[in-house]
Amino acid sequence: MLLALDTATPRVTVALHDGSDVVAEHVAEQGMRHGEQLAPAIEAVMREAGVVRQDLTAVAAGVGPGPFTGLRVGLVTARTLGFVLDVPVYGVCSLDVLAVEAVATGAVAAGVSEAAGEADQGFLVATDARRKEVYVAAYAADGTRADGPHVLRPADVADAAGRLVVGEGGALYPDVFTRATGPLRPSAGWLARVVAEELAELLDPEPLYLRRPDAVAPGARKPAS
Repeated sequence: MLLALDTATPRVTVALHDGSDVVAEHVAEQGMRHGEQLAPAIEAVMREAGVVRQDLTAVAAGVGPGPFTGLRVGLVTARTLGFVLDVPVYGVCSLDVLAVEAVATGAVAAGVSEAAGEADQGFLVATDARRKEVYVAAYAADGTRADGPHVLRPADVADAAGRLVVGEGGALYPDVFTRATGPLRPSAGWLARVVAEELAELLDPEPLYLRRPDAVAPGARKPAS
């Protein structure tokens, strides 16, 4: 029984996978309230599936890239559960989860034209990094990550206008990402499938921030002259 969670975006998403498929999934959309929503979401999926925490055999968490606070909430929760229950904790790049879902559900195939060799060009995954930037990575047509992730201004993403783009970045910046498709945000259900079926690289459960947090401790005061 695998518990999967992702807090790399404003969405909090939690799912349970029983070794065959996802048996429960919960999504909370109240932005920037990860700490308040994650524990109730975990309880909701476990109640729906009729299991208790002692039934869990592994935990998976999206490692981002994403904002400092959201990632910290999810990864601390995942590591704490793993420690208390003595079960393994797996990390997955949240952009990889979006890529796998887009390929598996046909979103990439539907959005890529076979003309002019576009099927071999692959696609991008771009999510909101705030500050008018995106987290972006490039993928082969089969969903294998080829480059990234990076944090960039949309205008600085190579081939942005000519390539299919999965994720919220395409919806936020349609003037740059002219060929956008879903899914927009990572799903814990697909995260669970990625881990259970090893559909992407499994990582240590360490946050992938890519840049410094917005809030930092003040430096030492300069002496008065």
